[in-house]
Amino acid sequence: MRHLKRTAKLGRQFEHRNAMLANMVSSLIIHKRITTTLAKAKAVRSVAEKMVTLGKKGSIHSRRLAVARLHNEETAKILFTEIAPKFKERAGGYTRIIKLARARRGDAGEQAILEWVDIEQFGVGPTAAAQETAATTPATGEAKTEGKAPEAAPAAETKADEAK
Repeated sequence: MRHLKRTAKLGRQFEHRNAMLANMVSSLIIHKRITTTLAKAKAVRSVAEKMVTLGKKGSIHSRRLAVARLHNEETAKILFTEIAPKFKERAGGYTRIIKLARARRGDAGEQAILEWVDIEQFGVGPTAAAQETAATTPATGEAKTEGKAPEAAPAAETKADEAK
């Protein structure tokens, strides 16, 4: 019986799972946003939030625990100098998971974006989902063509003038 066993196995053994989670948290720290499956995003979120909590403490012991978990001193340095200070006032909930509408090709796995809350503070633009909604008009769902129409008209006129 699996009562009270909450570890997400993710189809991997203990060492492989821990290495994968450490690598994904390192990628999140470096790139500020990662795209992965929904199950992995939920598993990575808990590790990432614990790493930020260690970063907020800022002690030598916390640094050593973070390096031991992430297996990378440079990533731990970024965590303690850039990411943790931005969340100093926040009590928790440092990451967000955005479910993507499209499924992965091949196996139709649910995709999700895992990113830091208030990602604009890190100098990263809006999410891909936000860019897609901004690129379409809300009423018609068609792509905006504000700047493209005037450019096409003069090109047609010059071709007509050359033909005469």
